[in-house]
Amino acid sequence: MIEALSYEFIQNALIAGILVSFISGIIGSLIVANRMVFLVGGVAHAAYGGIGLALFTGIPLFLGTSLFAVLAALFMAYITIKERDKTDIFIGLIWAVGMAIGIILVDLTPGYNVDLMSYLFGSILAVDHEDLYFMAALFVLILFVLAFWYKDILAVSYDSEYAAIRGINVKLFFTIILILSALSVVVAIKVVGLILVIALLTIPIYIAQYLCSTLYSMMFVSGFVATLFTLVGLWLSYTYDLTSGACIILVAALSLLFFMLWQKRS
Repeated sequence: MIEALSYEFIQNALIAGILVSFISGIIGSLIVANRMVFLVGGVAHAAYGGIGLALFTGIPLFLGTSLFAVLAALFMAYITIKERDKTDIFIGLIWAVGMAIGIILVDLTPGYNVDLMSYLFGSILAVDHEDLYFMAALFVLILFVLAFWYKDILAVSYDSEYAAIRGINVKLFFTIILILSALSVVVAIKVVGLILVIALLTIPIYIAQYLCSTLYSMMFVSGFVATLFTLVGLWLSYTYDLTSGACIILVAALSLLFFMLWQKRS
């Protein structure tokens, strides 16, 4: 693996893996704290519509997927706030319709023989410099939001009623968290794919929450844990010529299993 570091695509993959791991750790902590896992799962699968849109129109992949994912997140935020009793129905609807739109647009794209595996299970070794710029910009944006509104986000995440009494705009911060989650899903798709993205956003957080006492520490510990999973998964992928996204998630899942067994014995 050491000699592989001389290749640019391996260097890009490592940088992308670290960036996406910390993005997933921070946003995944907020997703778990706000009980948004099912919501973000709907956004993740609806994002396939953005992939189809980007391929059909010829716009950059991240741009098309981000636009579609953010629109899906805004709609889900509206439904969750205004029609809470119908949330499950609409999440399932957006989930299915988004994927259907993506598949139809891919079919209609002239002369394009799309490799669905790269979107379903990730293609981290195909990350280029533009992808890295997008990931880095998103990471900076997330840090900026946390730096200015951490206390408000903390209050909304753990006691929304108390936050509302304090005058915090709960609906606004709920929507912001969901939008950041949608953008995080978009970059994570590049690393582990559409099918496996929720695992990367939840497994490290499950481990970190038992090792930390604050949301702040849980965000960054889960980022380090996700980075470890990503690096080990990349090593396995390169060594045995396996799909990188699947390797990363299998490493994460096995680590979670061992952690749970250790926790039970302790």
